[in-house]
Amino acid sequence: MKVTSKGQVTIPQKVREDMGIRPSETDVDFVRDERGRWFLKKTKQNRTKTSRFRAAHKAGKLTMSTEEILALTRG
Repeated sequence: MKVTSKGQVTIPQKVREDMGIRPSETDVDFVRDERGRWFLKKTKQNRTKTSRFRAAHKAGKLTMSTEEILALTRG
């Protein structure tokens, strides 16, 4: 895996699927065990509110105008 200049890596799709990691819904952390090894750990989410974009995704219709779609995303 390559690391970007910002220190970012891409978590492989199979790992994301197996761990249940979803974009903008899942928090992860790096933890070190007693032997000094590092692991990726899914952390508990502190969010209680659904993203307005995720909520609009389920409410949108193909026949909606641009103004109606924007109104959904603006809450």
